[in-house]
Amino acid sequence: MPSFVDRVVLHLAAGNGGHGCVSVHREKFKPLGGPDGGNGGRGGDVVLVVDPNTTTLLDYHRRPHRRAGNGTGGEGGHRHGADGADVVLKVPDGTAVSRPDGEVIADLVGAGTKLVIAHGGRGGLGNAALASPRRKAPGFALLGEPGDQLDVVLELKSVADVGLVGFPSAGKSSLIAAVSAARPKIADYPFTTLAPNLGVVEAGDVRFTIADVPGLIEGASEGRGLGHTFLRHVERCAALAHVVDCATLEPGRDPISDIDVIEAELERYGGLADRPRVAVLNKVDIPEGRELADFVRDDIRARGWPVFEVSATSRDGLRELMFELAGIVSAARAAAEPAEPTRIVLRPRAVDDGGFTVTKEHTPDGYRFRVRGTKPERWVHQTDFGNDEAVGYLADRLARLGVEDELFKAGAEPGDEVVIGGENAVVFDWEPTIQAGAEQLGPRGTDSRLE
Repeated sequence: MPSFVDRVVLHLAAGNGGHGCVSVHREKFKPLGGPDGGNGGRGGDVVLVVDPNTTTLLDYHRRPHRRAGNGTGGEGGHRHGADGADVVLKVPDGTAVSRPDGEVIADLVGAGTKLVIAHGGRGGLGNAALASPRRKAPGFALLGEPGDQLDVVLELKSVADVGLVGFPSAGKSSLIAAVSAARPKIADYPFTTLAPNLGVVEAGDVRFTIADVPGLIEGASEGRGLGHTFLRHVERCAALAHVVDCATLEPGRDPISDIDVIEAELERYGGLADRPRVAVLNKVDIPEGRELADFVRDDIRARGWPVFEVSATSRDGLRELMFELAGIVSAARAAAEPAEPTRIVLRPRAVDDGGFTVTKEHTPDGYRFRVRGTKPERWVHQTDFGNDEAVGYLADRLARLGVEDELFKAGAEPGDEVVIGGENAVVFDWEPTIQAGAEQLGPRGTDSRLE
């Protein structure tokens, strides 16, 4: 089982709302007590929260299915149901949330940032809340609304100021261990680092974070090696430091060709061309490493990059390197636009916006009319179609909203097929004779207009 996971697919389900209660108050000497059915409770939400103490998505890799609590149903005596429990999922700082098709939902940066990713369903109204002067004792209640269900992709993009890039065994982990309190695994074989390591560095009065990205090789952006998995961790970095092994014994390897290969992979990945670069010629404590560094220093400087000759073992050149990186980070922070307070934007609905649409669709059997809108779809989900009075109440609501008038305008005729909603839609044959008129109601729980 992996110990570090930076990309997972979550299957989320918010809680369903509780059903409303149908109840009539019955007490001795009070024969007309009236309806007293309570409302159902709200379903729980699924909330993502940035937690500084969370560094991996491993827990969600192991348990990708998360569900919030359902609201409980109402009861007689005007007792409302309890709300369902929210599910709070802690994620690392720098987590990007998107849909499986790639659409970005949110970018969670900053401790305490919250996002309600799945909303719980509303609780259904009890018959006490549905009572009116014309419908004094409703024999029905509304059902709880289903909660949101969706799949989301969480991707961790480390929030680091400086990213160390380079070939495997270039000495990146040793460098982080020498300049910070981080203690990554260090060994003399390729791909020792299997997950990004973060270290905190202090250079004067500047504190910044530095990330050790697992070794890149040629073709990493296309899936070779480990680097393609972790290239996303350099997206947020203010600067990139090329760590070059000046004491490698591999044939065909030299600092210039190593830098060219890494730069080609970064270019293929995209979006990193504007990041300042720094060249770090590592392992100069070895005589051969010092000679090679002297040989390639001028060629690298010709690219306009600062060059530093360092040794993680003897700590030569590390102080100068850290102060250079601190200067770059400080400049990037100063140039960044100041964070603006969150604005509350009011978007009132247009006067002529009815909140729904009616479209005519052609099918192999002819045509049908589809009604889409928040209110009609919610009302359909909350209707108990086994209760005639509840169906009549739905017809009244749709008529008052103007759905029937829009169907007439769209060319609908009695008997035409009408669909309300998208997935899990309700299909029925339209009968325009069912019009609002609660005075036509029969006994409780029935509606003579539906006979």
